[in-house]
Formats: sequence, structure tokens, C-alpha cells
Amino acid sequence: MATALVASVADAKVFRSGRDFSAWVGLVPKQNSSGGKDKLGSISKQGDRYLRSLFTAGALAVIRYAKIHGTGHRPWLTALLARRPTKVAAIALANKLARMAWAMMARNERYKEPAAPTA
Repeated sequence: MATALVASVADAKVFRSGRDFSAWVGLVPKQNSSGGKDKLGSISKQGDRYLRSLFTAGALAVIRYAKIHGTGHRPWLTALLARRPTKVAAIALANKLARMAWAMMARNERYKEPAAPTA
């Protein structure tokens, strides 16, 4: 997936934010907002079909692994899976992964594992 991402996006700083990048890939809901009322629709599916499918497949793999081995070190994913269907959670996780990938590319950093929750 990394090679496809680098081949598709030469410079991540072209995008203002991770949300802009995620929208370019097609992983965010359509917005029909006016008058200060935010109305979010379904996922737009506009953008790079190949990258979107790679992010979604990666998210489904993370969820499958988490269901087998436990989700103790990912409380966000645990809470999401408790209240949403698996495929909806996979798109939300794919969106999060795309934003993380943008941040790493834009800042020229490596992935850092989040600190384990202490409680």
C-alpha cells in the first residue's frame, strides 16, 4: 500500500489537512451544510478507487486481528465496534489510517505507536 500511496501522492503538502487528503481518497461523508447546521450524508466514494480499496482492506484486516486477539490496546476501536457494524467501523478506521498516512508524509516522519492507556 505504501508504494501505491507514494506513487499517487508525490507531495502530501498539496493537501491542507488530513481531512482534505481523506476526502481526495473518498473516505469522508458528503456534506450538505448550510446556516450553521452540519448535515453529513453517506460516504462519497469519489476519489482514488484503488487507494480507497487498499485503506478499506487494511482497516478490515486490523478489525479482524482485533476480534481474534483482543482490542485492549485500541480503546477507540473497541468503542466503535461496540456501537457500529463492522463495515461501518472499517470505513471510519480507513479514514483514520488515511489521515495518519497524510500526517506522516507531510511531516516526513515514521509511525510512532501510541502510548498504552494507563488505567
